[in-house]
Amino acid sequence: MSRRLKVLISAYACSPYKGSEPGVGWGFVMALARHHDLWVIVEEAKFRIDIKQYLAEYPGLAKSVHFFFLRKERHRLLRKLWPPSYYWYYRRWHRNAYALAQKLHREIDFDIAHQLTMVGFREPGYLWKLGIPFVWGPVGGMGVFPWRFLSKIGVYGAFYYLSYNLVNLWQINFSQRPKLAAKMAGVGLIAATPENQVGTEKYWGCTSTLISEVGILDVATQEISRRELYEPLRIVWTGLHIPRKALNLALAALATLPKELTWELHVLGKGPRTPAWQQLSKKLGVAEYCRFHGWLPRASAMEIMSSGHLLLITSLRDLTSTVTIEALAAGLPIICFDHCGFSGVVNDTCGIKVPVTTPEKSVAGLAKAIEELARNEDLRYELAKGAAQRSHDFSWEKKAELVNNIYYQKLAEVERQTS
Repeated sequence: MSRRLKVLISAYACSPYKGSEPGVGWGFVMALARHHDLWVIVEEAKFRIDIKQYLAEYPGLAKSVHFFFLRKERHRLLRKLWPPSYYWYYRRWHRNAYALAQKLHREIDFDIAHQLTMVGFREPGYLWKLGIPFVWGPVGGMGVFPWRFLSKIGVYGAFYYLSYNLVNLWQINFSQRPKLAAKMAGVGLIAATPENQVGTEKYWGCTSTLISEVGILDVATQEISRRELYEPLRIVWTGLHIPRKALNLALAALATLPKELTWELHVLGKGPRTPAWQQLSKKLGVAEYCRFHGWLPRASAMEIMSSGHLLLITSLRDLTSTVTIEALAAGLPIICFDHCGFSGVVNDTCGIKVPVTTPEKSVAGLAKAIEELARNEDLRYELAKGAAQRSHDFSWEKKAELVNNIYYQKLAEVERQTS
């Protein structure tokens, strides 16, 4: 039986009560704590209260997980004037985390150091300098916004993501610390998505293991019901209403569906693009079939998702997003672009992936996929069952097992190199 390791983890974002990056950090930490003893360095201002509250409710966790908090300096005015200044203070936090890590290592003598969150490739921290086996990931953020789609996300969106693409490509190719950290990780390098797995090989010459950054608790598969003939196809779309989420492409696809098909689009979330997308639905003549719910309590949002017949994802720049896995667990087939993290999660058993080629062809692909599921309930039902089954592949426990294997592979690699 494998022994429990002493693992040092840098998890800048980590919270039991928040989603996105903090949820990623917490999910991995809780799952790995079943296998190892952990010392976790977390940002103080945003996450200390959450973690302390959880530990007060579940004090037994402190036996295997030891949290250390460091406050990141912030300059809100400077960040408004120059948003990239965030990284100046974020890097300084990692330097302080490294100083703390050195002190802890002298006391504890860790077996493994793991750079966990944030997931982005730009900041690998400094734990790779400790001189002990190093694991990094899941790593995300490599790649670009599809160039041909820049014209479909508004003037601001086009300017922003044109700049994003140029900066991203420069940093991927020329930033040295990520390359050094990746090479130090070796077999301990983890990619969050297929795009990032290709990127680590192409740009850094490093192979990596694919483990999606998001997960869920492994729960019993719920009963999947068929759509009745009289029911409209209930389509769910959820997310921030910002350019890269591209709800406008979904609306364009829905507007081309044959008139005899009955459907409803339930839009969750809100943001700067909400008014424009609502206006577009009117312009395209589909507003009466679209309901914009705004932000809802989680229970209400999950109720809408559970009563839906499929989830439509049109994001053009993302990792995986937790809602993808939640939709699978709810038995929702997914129609999405064959892009970002969705390409590694959705397969033929649980959804339909549409190639990202040109806006016109991709919109036509979305419409074709929606029509196919609207007309063929047998197919939609089989994909719904497949979705519920597929969700088990992304449980936190499954992810912990994969990371656990990587830990021991990394230890073995280091032993071979030093023997």
